[in-house]
Amino acid sequence: MFAHLSGAKWTNLFRPSLRSFSSAAAGSPTSRTHYENPLTGRYSSKEMSFNWSPQKKFSTWRRLWLALAQAERELGLDISEEQLNQMRAHLDDINFDVAEAQEKLVRHDVMSHVHAFGEQCPAARPIIHLGATSCYVGDNTDLIQMRDGLGILRGQMLALMQSLKSMALQHRAVPTLGFTHYQPAQLTTVGKRATLWLQDFLFDYQQLVRAIDDMPFLGAKGTTGTQASFLSLFDNNHEKVRRLDARVTELMGFKKPIPVSGQTYTRKIDYLTLQTLAGVAASAHKMAVDIRLLMNLKELDEPFETKQIGSSAMPYKRNPMRCERICSLSRFVMNLVDCTAHTHSQQWFERTLDDSAQRRLTLPEAFLCTDVVLSVAQNVISGIVVWPHVIHKHIMAELPFMVTENILMHCVKAGGDRQELHEAIREHSMVAGRQVKDQGLDNDMVERLEADPRFKCVHGTIRQMLNPSDFIGRAPQQVEEFIKEEVDPVLTRDKRFFAAAREGLAI
Repeated sequence: MFAHLSGAKWTNLFRPSLRSFSSAAAGSPTSRTHYENPLTGRYSSKEMSFNWSPQKKFSTWRRLWLALAQAERELGLDISEEQLNQMRAHLDDINFDVAEAQEKLVRHDVMSHVHAFGEQCPAARPIIHLGATSCYVGDNTDLIQMRDGLGILRGQMLALMQSLKSMALQHRAVPTLGFTHYQPAQLTTVGKRATLWLQDFLFDYQQLVRAIDDMPFLGAKGTTGTQASFLSLFDNNHEKVRRLDARVTELMGFKKPIPVSGQTYTRKIDYLTLQTLAGVAASAHKMAVDIRLLMNLKELDEPFETKQIGSSAMPYKRNPMRCERICSLSRFVMNLVDCTAHTHSQQWFERTLDDSAQRRLTLPEAFLCTDVVLSVAQNVISGIVVWPHVIHKHIMAELPFMVTENILMHCVKAGGDRQELHEAIREHSMVAGRQVKDQGLDNDMVERLEADPRFKCVHGTIRQMLNPSDFIGRAPQQVEEFIKEEVDPVLTRDKRFFAAAREGLAI
């Protein structure tokens, strides 16, 4: 069929290139010939995607220029209300085409947008960006986007904690095998295990709230952080410069400006913020791995849609794809912390620009990833399926070994020799365990003890000892106490921050 094709043409059949498509399609920014970030095109919420969008970024720049001009006017500079009104009228209708054309000429994004804003409000053009440096809009906008991004994540974390609370309470008394070293250990409950995940997220939430509350504003600091340009504007009036810094900070919704800075705010803030996100990601990863392992045991299942396909090759499979996505993206977030550490450590003196290109990737993607991690985690926990009969079967395969300590105590109380009985139990358990592993038989430990006259005193009660609920300690009470004393106060106090359910999220 393809005999007429030369070697090069044959190879091209299996190697698509941009030249294979029309120039019109290749030039279209929305065409399928351009790379799309899956975080915005496939996974993330509309809220978080907007938070890091060009529209949010550049409309925030304009609000910062307005705040600066308004504060400068309040403090006595010759800026008219007409100029401010023109700026207010064009905060959101950004003429991107003008800015993009200008940037091709001047190769400077901030001055390109100063030019574009000035075209829309010509009366204000002479005073836009007055006394400021590029970092006035760039860095302050980054801080605003990080603060607002943390706010979005705050609501998602509350929703996830609410779902984990419900899971913990619903299954607080359902016995399950505990695992240490991923080997069967003493029993716990399904709900108690959920509180371990919940507690991690509670710690993360508390750290996230601190990050929001402590986030400073760069304010109006000037080219090297000395505020020299503003001091010149206000004729060496130091108090007015201090008030300008405070007023701009207030207008943009922050509690305080950073006390000292170079041209930029210290990149330590990026590092600390991403540490907070990495903490959330680590908790989500740990929870998702636990669920994946329990799904392998068929004790839990993440949600699975009616028409969902688990494998292209094996139609019967129900892969834990949601939890795997959580793990995949969580690892990405955790690794981004290293980027911010290196960036901070490599900033020379008052600033270098080698941070800029990386931060355009690192900051948005850390937030977008964490947004997806939390939304998928919420989807998993709110729709998780617990299989109690499978859990009980696994318990009963191990409980005969666990009950031997109680049997030993009963027999010693009845006059038996502790050392002799301990050795007898050891011998029986070795044989029973070998049969389970070597021959695939059921655990017959109880039958062995019932047939051994040395354990005659418990022959009538040994079966009654195999009640799993007798081996869960205070797990149900611990769940109730933890929820009441630690979780409910936070959920009640911060209920106004709960994230509304989002429609159309690609889970």
